Amino acid sequence: MATNKHVRNRIGFYLGLALFLIVTLFPFFVMLMTSFKSAKEAISLHPTLFPQAWTFEHYVDIFNPLIFPFVDYFSSSLIVSLTSSVVAVFLGTLGAYALSKLRFKGRATINASFYSVYMFSGILLVVPLFKIITALGIYDTELALIITMITQTLPTAIFMLRSYFDTIPDEIEEAAMMDGLNRLQIIFRITVPLAISGLVSVFVYCFMVAWNDYLFASIFLSSASHFTLPVGLNTLFSTPDYIWGRMMAASLVTALPVVVMYALSERFIKSGLTAGGVKG
Repeated sequence: MATNKHVRNRIGFYLGLALFLIVTLFPFFVMLMTSFKSAKEAISLHPTLFPQAWTFEHYVDIFNPLIFPFVDYFSSSLIVSLTSSVVAVFLGTLGAYALSKLRFKGRATINASFYSVYMFSGILLVVPLFKIITALGIYDTELALIITMITQTLPTAIFMLRSYFDTIPDEIEEAAMMDGLNRLQIIFRITVPLAISGLVSVFVYCFMVAWNDYLFASIFLSSASHFTLPVGLNTLFSTPDYIWGRMMAASLVTALPVVVMYALSERFIKSGLTAGGVKG
């Protein structure tokens, strides 16, 4: 009897999971199918789930610089995302280590104030950030967006890494000090290798935030040559002769780097978040 109940529960669980996945992934499936439809079929009054005539013209079009300078936008997004993520992880490592392993006055207050920056909507930070960026003379440059993304992701990077560093036993560092290592050597020779999974998870988080940002990129960048992919996609959507298949193809290709990065680092992310959330 108990076995039958267990089987029914498992069947119900997997049916519910399958239904959830179908509902969640169906919009992406429609996007994918639309990207393979002709322009006429995509706006037909009698929509079809699968393309009647498969075409790759939309994927060819988005790589045509005369239609959509995808490569230029991709390069800008990659530069901003990689640079801001690397800097945020580096600074986050130093800050998180200090808050986790060092004892100093005001440490508890700093730990409690990390998420104060997220108490306000991003739009409220635009004016002060805009004043700072224009005062520095870096408006309409990739550096402006890099600094903004570091500001946005650094608090979370420090918070996540501090939780992970808390799981590393102090005895390991004490043994390293007895061997003659200083603080910086301990951080980069002992702590960082032990926390590599946490560092990878934080890097992916910072990369995703920077890669998907539209608000700050649309405000701090005005030249098309500096546009990132989210802003570039908006310009594609705003053209009077937009094509649904082309938009869907561009959106899917834009999301691909984040999906691939997450898939490749999934093992590190899982172990990093699990170990960082439990002190043992």
